[in-house]
Amino acid sequence: MLSLLDDPALQKLAAQIYSDAKFPRSPTLGPIPRRGASDKIRIGYYSADFHRHATSHLMAELLEAHNAARFELYGFSFGPDQQDDMRQRISATFDKFVDVRGMSDRHVARLSRECGIDIAVDLKGYTQDARTGMFAEGCAPIQVQYLGYPGTMGADYMDYVVADRTVIPPDSQSDYMEKIVWLPHSYQANDSKRKISSRVFTRQEVGLPASGFVFCCLNNNYKILPETFDSWMRILVGVNGSVLWLLENNPLAAANLRKEAAARGMDAGRLIFAGRLPMDEHLARQRLADLFLDTLPCNAHTTASDALWAGLPVLTCMGKSFASRVAASLLNAVGLPGLITSSRKDYEALAIDLASHPAKLAGFRKALEDNRTAAPLFDGKLTARHLEAGYEAIYARYQSGLPPDNIEIPS
Repeated sequence: MLSLLDDPALQKLAAQIYSDAKFPRSPTLGPIPRRGASDKIRIGYYSADFHRHATSHLMAELLEAHNAARFELYGFSFGPDQQDDMRQRISATFDKFVDVRGMSDRHVARLSRECGIDIAVDLKGYTQDARTGMFAEGCAPIQVQYLGYPGTMGADYMDYVVADRTVIPPDSQSDYMEKIVWLPHSYQANDSKRKISSRVFTRQEVGLPASGFVFCCLNNNYKILPETFDSWMRILVGVNGSVLWLLENNPLAAANLRKEAAARGMDAGRLIFAGRLPMDEHLARQRLADLFLDTLPCNAHTTASDALWAGLPVLTCMGKSFASRVAASLLNAVGLPGLITSSRKDYEALAIDLASHPAKLAGFRKALEDNRTAAPLFDGKLTARHLEAGYEAIYARYQSGLPPDNIEIPS
């Protein structure tokens, strides 16, 4: 639903139906007894992605930056035991790191209670390998969903969602079952330590033509809907000699996209496909592109921050739903609001305008270069401070016997 429709009210209804049918609240373990306030707030992070995965690439610096004097961190891992460099880095950030792959949801919830977790943070939502049943059993007195799922979970046992005022504007609060913790910049954590390979790619070795403007979109192919593809074809028509550089998820998708280009009267050879590479090289090769074209209604999320970190400007069209506003959140937080449009017509016009006026695009590139290490988007330590302020606020409400409520964290 998130990738198909830009309708947050309908997405909420779908989430409620799914939650009620698949993961209703379980009364088996009973209510969690209220505990008194502690000097340290125990935060549990629950994920299948504590290895080389987009979530860990985003979260690593934030986890390292947590205030050990005020927070005690527990990692509950239910993903593959991949002992890669990211697994080693991530696991070292926790006071206690537990592999719970072999445990039932109820067992994990019981263990969480025994550990005295105050705030349970679900980093998966309804994404691949999620274990929503843990939270239906009740892992902690306060349950939060963050980062993994761009929308409401529609479950009455999820108390909060971490967001910002771009992805969830105030007039969209009713589209969420959860109360909202608004961070002051972007909700998305990022890692300023991410490495970009020193390898210098040539156009020839990646299959790009020797000359001509390179539009790209390295999102997963499922995000490319017909309306977006139509916009891209009109943009290619408007910029002579330009090409569109796409990620090749699989040969079938690439063949279908070429076929659709031809059906629209476009030379299918103007679609170039990129295979997968190690992350540091994937970031480095993006420097060959001129402009990243975002998808709608499901934007580039981690893929957008990848492009921005590599110095590639991202052009987005902002919709109504959380998933359709993530790239706008990132662009605001890196000081490039001029690359945010609100209609397909404006999106297409700006893409053609930037491709036709190199100096204008160069201005955005220079601003991105200047802002990349100075703006809030890639400051993992700053995001950690703001997220911690959110944890402090929701914990204080709980200790005061108050129900969850919307909270805005000042900058």
